[in-house]
Amino acid sequence: MSTEIKVPELPESVADAVIASWYKQVGDVIEMDEVLVDLETDKVILEVPAVKRGVVKEILFSVGDTVNAGQLLAVIEESAAGSKDTVQVKKTDATGSEAAAAMSPSVRKLIAENSLDESQLTGTGKNGRILKQDVEKLLAENTAVEKNEKMVKQDIAPAAEVKQPVSGERLERRVPMTRLRARIAERMLQSQQQAAILTTFNEVNMKPVMALRSRYKDAFEKKYGVRLGFMSFFVQASVEALKRFPEINASIDGNDIVYHGYYDVGVAVSGPNGLVVPILRDADIQSIADIEQSIIAYAVKARENSLSIDDITGGTFTISNGGVFGSMLSTPIINPPQSAILGMHTITERAMVVDGEVQVLPMMYLALSYDHRLVDGKSAVQFLVTIKQLLEDPSRMLLGI
Repeated sequence: MSTEIKVPELPESVADAVIASWYKQVGDVIEMDEVLVDLETDKVILEVPAVKRGVVKEILFSVGDTVNAGQLLAVIEESAAGSKDTVQVKKTDATGSEAAAAMSPSVRKLIAENSLDESQLTGTGKNGRILKQDVEKLLAENTAVEKNEKMVKQDIAPAAEVKQPVSGERLERRVPMTRLRARIAERMLQSQQQAAILTTFNEVNMKPVMALRSRYKDAFEKKYGVRLGFMSFFVQASVEALKRFPEINASIDGNDIVYHGYYDVGVAVSGPNGLVVPILRDADIQSIADIEQSIIAYAVKARENSLSIDDITGGTFTISNGGVFGSMLSTPIINPPQSAILGMHTITERAMVVDGEVQVLPMMYLALSYDHRLVDGKSAVQFLVTIKQLLEDPSRMLLGI
């Protein structure tokens, strides 16, 4: 009996997908729920598992081919997997199959791209899970072996292997854009062309938040198992400000304005293929601990290329923290169809005048880019001032004033 493996349904905003990696070839045995192929969309990498145990009978597309929802990807022959020989092979390699199933998409992709033998890998993760650094370690070892063999064959010293750059040499390297990078480029250009973007700035004294964080960080981590960061304070302050200025939580749809009665805040995080923005849904009812735990979970998934379509779809407002990379000031670009985005920046000690006296305070510049078609300058400025006031006196968030 044959089982067809098809491209899963794609969200409306995703037109098609590209074959990123095949993990099995024709004739290979595959277990139920084992990943057969990765599909790269313009948002995330989708894993397509086998729905039945069997042998791969047919593969209809190659790596790099474009496919649409519902198209046939492969055929699995269930009856061919029932022989004693096949079962015996799978039993002797049970540990390897479990380790492979536990690997993240980025790890599997790295293994496939370098044609590595999984049996040569030793997993250092939990329960022997193979991590990215395990693969990189094996690649480094293989490279070193190849270099030594090359030097032995050529009877040269290791120092002679180093190639010095030629003076005046002008090198170029051309590579195709990934789907994610191409989509980012398309959406950023769309944002600039279709919205009247304006940016307003302010600065915030981070000393009160830093003092609160320093006072409770150990107790917080002990109770909730995550560190108390700054982002959760900014999320809560933003939600409170959005409640007071609903047009900043709204979006334009044709000639209509859509006012959202919920607060889904996107938090920009950096992944191996570019910036992604997972969504903290219903952020208004999440505690600081909930927000911190969600951000950590999303950051891990972003590094492992395992964010789902649902994780990054939607959002009514976005926060981007360029400060983690050392940015002093920037003008963030709106993520359409949202009407605004908040930019955080690096914290720098500066001399500030407080009540007529000069004090050294940890200051951060804030930037709010907004769509002037929907948001007036007065509302944008007052929104940013509200965030500043809430952060400089965190008790305001508790009291709702």
